[in-house]
Amino acid sequence: MPDDELRELEAKKRKALWMLASISPGDPKAFDALSILDDLDLQERKYSPNAGKTLELSQLRDFVTVQHHRSGIDIILEQTIPQPWRERFNQASIGSTRLLHGPYAPDWDKFLVEWEREMQHLQNHRVAQATNS
Repeated sequence: MPDDELRELEAKKRKALWMLASISPGDPKAFDALSILDDLDLQERKYSPNAGKTLELSQLRDFVTVQHHRSGIDIILEQTIPQPWRERFNQASIGSTRLLHGPYAPDWDKFLVEWEREMQHLQNHRVAQATNS
């Protein structure tokens, strides 16, 4: 998938996940966000047939290089984050402070923890939606 299309897809996904965050599973207000996320999942599978074979978060952590910066803070080397994870992290990190040489490693760790929580919340919504159908 071209970079600009990936950026747009992940920006829409991030916005829908944030919309969903404040809605309880089973609430009809979740319908729009869930529809958007379902559509984006279809687009992602269309462009990336191997999307179902994504890395586990533990594997992803192993891919990313953490480097101790001379400022005394650990940073990550962005180029070691495989796509689409790099773009997901970038979208979730808009407005965050970082060093010129790379984002703070604790921000990467926080993103992964939050991603796992968001995916569980999304799954809870999908289960509730299927149960209510």
